Amino acid sequence: MKTLGIDIGSSSVKVSLLDIPTGECVASATNPAAEMPIEALRSGWAEQDPEMWWHYVREGIRQIAVKHPMREVAAIGITYQMHGLVALSEKGEPLRKSIIWCDSRAIGIGAEALESIGREFCLEHTLNSPGNFTASKLAWVKRNEPEIFAKIHKFMLPGDYIAYRLSGRMSTSVSGLSEQILWDFKEERRADFVADRYGIPPEMIPDADVSIGIQAHTDAATERELGIPTGTPISYRAGDQPNNAFSLNVMEAGEIAATGGTSGVVYGVTDTPKADPQSRVNTFVHVNHTPGKPRYGILLCINGTGIMNSWIRRNVTQQTMDYAEMNRLAASVPAGSEGLLVVPFGNGAERVLENRCTGAGIVNIDLNRHTTAHILRAAQEGIAYSFRYGIDIMRGLGLSPDVIRAGQANLFLSPLFRQTLSTLTGARIELFNTDGALGAARGAALGAGLYKTREEAFASLRRLEVVEPVEADREALEAGYRAWVAEIESKLNK
Repeated sequence: MKTLGIDIGSSSVKVSLLDIPTGECVASATNPAAEMPIEALRSGWAEQDPEMWWHYVREGIRQIAVKHPMREVAAIGITYQMHGLVALSEKGEPLRKSIIWCDSRAIGIGAEALESIGREFCLEHTLNSPGNFTASKLAWVKRNEPEIFAKIHKFMLPGDYIAYRLSGRMSTSVSGLSEQILWDFKEERRADFVADRYGIPPEMIPDADVSIGIQAHTDAATERELGIPTGTPISYRAGDQPNNAFSLNVMEAGEIAATGGTSGVVYGVTDTPKADPQSRVNTFVHVNHTPGKPRYGILLCINGTGIMNSWIRRNVTQQTMDYAEMNRLAASVPAGSEGLLVVPFGNGAERVLENRCTGAGIVNIDLNRHTTAHILRAAQEGIAYSFRYGIDIMRGLGLSPDVIRAGQANLFLSPLFRQTLSTLTGARIELFNTDGALGAARGAALGAGLYKTREEAFASLRRLEVVEPVEADREALEAGYRAWVAEIESKLNK
């Protein structure tokens, strides 16, 4: 018996197959071979075609099915890039490309809503400014593309769309409503006052399910096309960051997870709803939340992290190195990169900077001393500095990381990055044998009752490595961090 986990990223789509008795991943497929395109018709915009995600989901399932028949699949879990807007017609067809998470066009609309609803009321009930989240993106469509808005039957998140394509049912989750800024934390119900402010009809909002539990069943079309039996439950759905925490068994108050893909995230669980008055970090409903046992995720998201590393690979190394070679070369330079600084904030407006754009940059270049190796190291240090910057804000909300759990993937594959992050934050970093797709497959098994308890679901989760701070590097990194913060502040004050 097996479960299927589907991870809809902005760079790629990964599908993994989990063997229930052993808890091991028996197959996985990642598509495409190169990164998926993000269309930016204007500065600050970012769009992807939902049909592209669905194409690569099917491609991954077919690749796995060559050796593992899909008739063995007993449940499906889905994780996805958060905050994206998918607008569907009554026939279930996308009416436009998805406005994805790093798109900045709705910032002004969200700021207007915060003031008109009332800052204090909004932060008390939604714990966040409407900001640049999904409901604000839909309000942008209403204002700028009224002919499309008039045709919308339902709007949803990227993972909701994939669940719909597999099942024919249009739905979302309570956690999903919170990431759309359509959840009232104080009243434990949908935040219709936000929808009313934006002129979003309530019937346009899909029904909301729990994240861990049976939400829908696959239809006959899925069986005909992909071989997954009709009626297979879709029993887990979560945004990529709540799912990353789930995949690391970060479920209780005080536990903290991190990830470093295109964007970088630190996600801490609390049992008390907390708001940052400046909305630099955000609070959402965690996957195991119930009214009687509340669990919330405080999320620090930095848009420009892994994408900075990939930009340097394309444009500085001209793709002559893979990431492992880049990591080795970066490690040849001493901590602090001999004064070279990289600001990674070049992927849209940054919430941690109160939805402002500084742009990315390479600062303090000494043409007689600095080399490609310095740029490579300074990029990883600049990304780590951005994590530290946000974690200092999280500390103000009562989350102080002594231990940060992460999957051994993306930026956390770099020994230099994880060592730098550990030294800068003073936290021990623990790496585990999991990723987003495998976490979704575990969630599916738990949600369908194939695992009876969390302990059973995570019995095969193994700690692979522990990284401790390096005291010898602390002084150089602290000096670099202070200079980096000064550079950020100078950009913000211009």
